[in-house]
Amino acid sequence: MSDQKTGKEVDRRSFLRSTAAVGAGLAFSPVVFAQAGAGKPDDINVALLGAGAQGQVLMNACRDIPGIRFKAVCDIWTEYNQKRVSRMLKAYRHEHNTYVDYKEMLDKEKDNLDAVIIATPDFWHSEHAVACLEAGLNVYCEKEMSNTLEGAKKMVEAQKKSGKLLQIGHQRRSNPHYIHAYDKLITGAKLLGKITTIYGQWNRSKAACEDLGFPRNAEIDQATLEKYGFESMQQFRNWRWYKGLGGGPIVDLGSHQIDIYTWFLGANPKSVMASGGIDYWKGHDWYDNVMAIYEYDLGDRTVRAFYQTITTNSSQGYFENFMGDEGTLIISEAAGRDMVYREAWVPSENWEKWVKMGFIKEPVEPEAEKSAGDAVLDVRESPKPPSYDIPVTMEGKPYHQPHLENFFDAIRGKAKLNCPAEIGYETAVTVLKVNEAVAAGRRLEFKPEDFEA
Repeated sequence: MSDQKTGKEVDRRSFLRSTAAVGAGLAFSPVVFAQAGAGKPDDINVALLGAGAQGQVLMNACRDIPGIRFKAVCDIWTEYNQKRVSRMLKAYRHEHNTYVDYKEMLDKEKDNLDAVIIATPDFWHSEHAVACLEAGLNVYCEKEMSNTLEGAKKMVEAQKKSGKLLQIGHQRRSNPHYIHAYDKLITGAKLLGKITTIYGQWNRSKAACEDLGFPRNAEIDQATLEKYGFESMQQFRNWRWYKGLGGGPIVDLGSHQIDIYTWFLGANPKSVMASGGIDYWKGHDWYDNVMAIYEYDLGDRTVRAFYQTITTNSSQGYFENFMGDEGTLIISEAAGRDMVYREAWVPSENWEKWVKMGFIKEPVEPEAEKSAGDAVLDVRESPKPPSYDIPVTMEGKPYHQPHLENFFDAIRGKAKLNCPAEIGYETAVTVLKVNEAVAAGRRLEFKPEDFEA
């Protein structure tokens, strides 16, 4: 490395360290992902570790974040994932190197990197994150934090020891819809009153859960597959089905939403019971459907929270429904699903000031109930509640972009992480327990110390 290049690197790293120390950084570089050229002092050099479908989603979400420069890509599927991503980065003028072994990448690139985005299979998360943190790099790691609590604990310990940042990819924590709902509607205006019940689901169709397959002319050789923990190409492509590699649908899908339960309630659960099985997809290790019930102790009441994930039908997709004694919040990462409902007995004037303050939009009153033929409406039926839209948009951003922006802002010293290691660990404890409850066939208890890494 030339003295001139070394000097530039020291200046850039010094800039990032100094802005982090004072909690304020310069404005983002005007150079965006699609026009990456000469470096700027506040640019962040990034490596992508895991260039499969999720890695590509994260890379694309970085496209419109200024000042991000990809310098390395690491993936064991050289003939497909690695080449595809590398071609895309070259098209956007990101000069980078490619690797199969993450250890080689860290050895050769760590002095020129600021951060690593990890999107490898769950069973690799702990080893990869720990190694990157020990190399002095900030880490954005996809959820689930790890497929084992032992692995997740090692990540927390490595983060504390290194002093670097570790953001876990529960991206709803940075989603403006969810932030608005928590800050303004639940804890600010308290529109729901006392939350008593939660329902959430992620239903996926059969078509979305088929064997992924692979091009026959682009297989990974057997020696490489086995070196990195896979018995076959089929297992590599469908690792989420297998114990020891992933955690099944409750971990792959449910952890995003169950994480929101804990966030919005401000408490960890005290117990969980669950039912699930391999009822449809024969040949899988993990359950193809799970239905779980958590109990949360909020002191003055118990909140019961139901969650369902199935892989055979897509009915109503995915959303979370928070029900209180005064109102209901339906929220989803999917666009156009957010809505707040006022219980009919609550006076409309109680919510009018929140409309004027911009917390919610003007209400849409329900149509009057009509009887069907000669049937008489039951007096015990509750009238349909008025609905209020949430006045917040994603401004056209991909779902993961705000969470990545939060991560990069934190590196520059302009923000705190929205999902640091400790929060990611609490969610891992909460979610991994569900599979244990299914296997045990009974209610399992949580202890407060279970959530301490």
